[in-house]
Amino acid sequence: MNKVRGDNMQEPRRSRPRHPVGHFLVISLLGLFLVLGAYAFRMYADTRSAIGGTFQQLQGRNATEKIKDEKPISFLLIGTDTGALGRTQKGNADTLIVVTVNPKKKKTTMVSIPRDTLADIQNGSQTPNFHKINASYLIGGSETTVKTVETLLNIPIDYYVTVNMGGLSDIVDAVGGIDVNVPFAWNDTKNGAGIFTKGPAHLDGQRALQFARMRHEDPEGDYGRQKRQQTVIKAIMKKVLNASTLTNYKPLLQTLKGNMQMNLSFDDLMGIGTNSNYRAALQHLKRDQLKGVGAYIDGASYQVTKTSELQRVSDLINTQLGKETETVDNQVTHQNDLNTTFDWSSGYNPVFHIYAY
Repeated sequence: MNKVRGDNMQEPRRSRPRHPVGHFLVISLLGLFLVLGAYAFRMYADTRSAIGGTFQQLQGRNATEKIKDEKPISFLLIGTDTGALGRTQKGNADTLIVVTVNPKKKKTTMVSIPRDTLADIQNGSQTPNFHKINASYLIGGSETTVKTVETLLNIPIDYYVTVNMGGLSDIVDAVGGIDVNVPFAWNDTKNGAGIFTKGPAHLDGQRALQFARMRHEDPEGDYGRQKRQQTVIKAIMKKVLNASTLTNYKPLLQTLKGNMQMNLSFDDLMGIGTNSNYRAALQHLKRDQLKGVGAYIDGASYQVTKTSELQRVSDLINTQLGKETETVDNQVTHQNDLNTTFDWSSGYNPVFHIYAY
């Protein structure tokens, strides 16, 4: 066996586990169903047009019949850094969450995947293409990200929803700003997250994005950021669902185009949003996370995942979808088998090798 260098590895830095910002996108998705349901009965034609502007099908994927039959469905929620805080490049998938919605059990499960997770990117290559999983979006967009997650966990994905974090600013401006309570004061101008004082604040789009994205100055790290993102979404929902905003709905619907992409059709959304069992399931969330071990690969920091952990998460998702569990067997599990001397219990960034075989 020969060790090979990973292609296009990112800059070296010490690996730190990241906590998911999953509720941000899950609440966004739930909010989308509720809001569009409200709009659809009053502004049917405009709502259908707006959703049509976000629709982009993935080849061979259509779960419309599942929704009609009230069967479990799965989503991959993809949060990209495109446009956020001045970024204009295509960007990476900084947030990845697999969501299963089971209307019979009335339960929704969301599993976050750390952005630095080692994965074999599914972009049509005949040989393994190892990168951090967040690079899948930069390499091949939403379709490549969906296929990569399916392969890593041996699960089916019915739908994807890709949200541009930069679009958050447009949405806030479209509803006339939001009111929040800033939990503590911070000065994070170095990282673009602005200056905030503790207490009530009215935020425009740019300030709301700063409020939602700051992490470095928060004593709770990503946990604190997750709470602030939930605060922003709840504030948006409060504005969206009041009567005055419903009378000025067109700017809000226009923000969807260019900031959200999905293979959910208008009829799919209506099928979920108007079905009491799906709605009940979406309001009962169980959270989980794929857990990895910090390691260096060719000088760059990664999260590598034990085969048993990949199997655990695979079983969890497939069971929630009413499917038989299957053994996870892919290029990542093969590399795990070959790294016989790797110390999975170490917290000091041991070296994980990528072998040719």
